[in-house]
Amino acid sequence: MNTSTQAQQRGLMLWVISLVAIGFGLLTLKEGGTILFGNEVARAAAGNYVPFVLWFNFLAGFAYVVAGAGLWLSQRWAVWLAIAIAISTFFAFAALGEHVDSGGAYERRTVVAMSLRTLVWVTIATIAWRGLARRVM
Repeated sequence: MNTSTQAQQRGLMLWVISLVAIGFGLLTLKEGGTILFGNEVARAAAGNYVPFVLWFNFLAGFAYVVAGAGLWLSQRWAVWLAIAIAISTFFAFAALGEHVDSGGAYERRTVVAMSLRTLVWVTIATIAWRGLARRVM
């Protein structure tokens, strides 16, 4: 594969992950905001949500959108933001694990969602690193 084709593929992957990050962020803000700022029906539908996880994810949603926009614009700082999001999501997931291990109430879907979030952001950070951080600008 020649250098031009590799650069095109790298550009396409950055475009895809930026859209995933923005979309993921907007969905996170909508879902989290509905529970945090919605009515009792919304909170009841959420079940045994874990407040610190909910707040973490809601606030992280803003960072997802900013990181996605930065990746769309091929900004190197967005790589570091994606890495910070991946690491902080991992630590929030670990804190959820501690909460569950200590007998705290939770929903299985929260564990699944945090697994997905961690996987998505590690993937985004890795692709961003390969596509932007190592590139000479």
